[in-house]
Amino acid sequence: MTLYDLDGSGNCYKVRLFAALADIELELVAVDLRAGEHKGEAMRSLNPWCEVPILKDGNLVLRDAQAILVYLAGRYGGEAWWPGEAHLQGEVMQWLSVAANEIQHGPAAARLGKKFAADLDLNLAQARSKRILGLMDAHLAKHQWLAAGRPSIAECAVFPYIGLAWEGGLEMGPYQNVQAWMQRIRALQGFKAMPGINGPGS
Repeated sequence: MTLYDLDGSGNCYKVRLFAALADIELELVAVDLRAGEHKGEAMRSLNPWCEVPILKDGNLVLRDAQAILVYLAGRYGGEAWWPGEAHLQGEVMQWLSVAANEIQHGPAAARLGKKFAADLDLNLAQARSKRILGLMDAHLAKHQWLAAGRPSIAECAVFPYIGLAWEGGLEMGPYQNVQAWMQRIRALQGFKAMPGINGPGS
């Protein structure tokens, strides 16, 4: 099973993190985005969106980190990570949607603007970040985990760009419940870091 990967990508890290936590073996193939490799014919044949991550498992090819998490958890991770009950699946899916929307357009976009000088409205991205961080903090004041009362792929989908939020110029001090939740994730057996995920200097 192969993951087409970028080391500094939070979306790719979602998949690597889950694989580490669930003890799923992946062969990593680095894709050089700076050289435009993701837009070449070989990568385009795997993903016309020209984005990573891409998972190849036999004849199956999947794009999008959230979709890959659902597949890996459903096929290899078991109900510990992707619950069988429909209402709990709904709880998890709520947070996968947050990862793909509010977090992608908030903390992930702020990081692109601040760290990589992407052409975007940094102030807007930071304002969106503060909104979702506040909502998360209120939720985590009442819950140890995002969904289902236990760690799930929701954590893997949401954690990366929250852990990297400082790279987008965001101050995490006001969000004590979010910080405690991140520490619980870091304490999970099998946890694997990426550059910057544990704060400045990590």
